[in-house]
Amino acid sequence: MLSALTEIQSGPLPGVLERIVEMHDSYYGARWGFGAAFTRKNMSELADFLGGFDVGCDGLWTAWVGGRIEGSVAVNGSCASIDGTAELRWLLVSDLLRGHGAGSRLLDAALGFCRDRGFKSVHLWTFAGLDQARKLYDSAGFLLVEQHPGRRWGTEVLEQRLELDLRATPLPSAQCVQLRRA
Repeated sequence: MLSALTEIQSGPLPGVLERIVEMHDSYYGARWGFGAAFTRKNMSELADFLGGFDVGCDGLWTAWVGGRIEGSVAVNGSCASIDGTAELRWLLVSDLLRGHGAGSRLLDAALGFCRDRGFKSVHLWTFAGLDQARKLYDSAGFLLVEQHPGRRWGTEVLEQRLELDLRATPLPSAQCVQLRRA
């Protein structure tokens, strides 16, 4: 029932910066003890992403319930490497939507965008212990390519870099990859 009430919207809409940071603070603060350093990092990086948002190469999707953002995901394609690898960022759904398929819908939208834009692969950083998210990434075909202890988010965790090779699926366009080579 809740899934039917969830609307996925795309683009940098008003209020996304504050709400995405709030959701991340709430979830990671309560469960992992992430504090002010994490908030500053998210706020700064998300503000930079939104400030340089390129509709041709960057994507942002939010899940809305009752006029409120309850989930998000972004693709930073503007930072794509010369080999055509985009970065997946800020995938999270609130407690209200967790377990109702919204995370899968958001991830599907982001990966479809990456394929449509001609990215050869997409990577993300996460950490060990986020079991629900890891199941979602694994089911989409992401593979663990790097792992080490680190403090990227202000608290020491076992950081993991996951990557998905998109070349197994035909790519209809290569506009972002071509921009990187020019």
